[in-house]
Amino acid sequence: MPPSIPDHVFYPSSDGKRMAEDMWQFNAILNAYNDIKTVHPGALVAAALLVYPEEGNRDNSISPAVLVAFGIGTENRWHYLVWKEGKPPDWVLEMASANISASDREERRNRYAAMGVPEYWLFDPKGDALPPGAPRLQAFGLLDGNYHPLESRMLDGERMIRSEVLELDVCREGKLLRFRHPAKGHDIEHRAEVSAARKREAARANRAEARVAELEAALKRLRADDLP
Repeated sequence: MPPSIPDHVFYPSSDGKRMAEDMWQFNAILNAYNDIKTVHPGALVAAALLVYPEEGNRDNSISPAVLVAFGIGTENRWHYLVWKEGKPPDWVLEMASANISASDREERRNRYAAMGVPEYWLFDPKGDALPPGAPRLQAFGLLDGNYHPLESRMLDGERMIRSEVLELDVCREGKLLRFRHPAKGHDIEHRAEVSAARKREAARANRAEARVAELEAALKRLRADDLP
């Protein structure tokens, strides 16, 4: 790269593509981003951030739906330059799409493997992108330069996959992903669930305050009636 051109100019921060093809993908991406960020606030968690694995090659980039990288800070970035960060992302998630062929998916997966990304995950929110009968959630761990499927198990009636990188169990929950603390044995609440719980708690508090006010008013009336 010519030394006079800043990184954010030489390496484009956008590939001109949408972050998601539809609302199903968008909601799945946003949900995963928020849930992982809740568990790992000290990690870099980014959605649709362009990753450049090769210094000086602005034509070699790839953009996972969500990426997670530990130990490199959480500051905002124009893009992810592997040679500057000192490592590839630790975890990537891609959305399966009916517009992406099986060979293209394999090519992208191989690029993550060549980059050295420890875990690669693939999710089909609507269930219309992968071959019939294929799991809508797939996960792969890097071993000897190649990806191998991560083991899954049944837990509470759900097919659960352990992410050693995130230290979380992950399963499909409808058109979203559900993350769970394996040690603590409870699910990570989605942001919408947290918001709904806060609203319910605020409503309960308001009802309690209103009841206290009613009782205080009734007590004042009784005292007033007792006055000579």
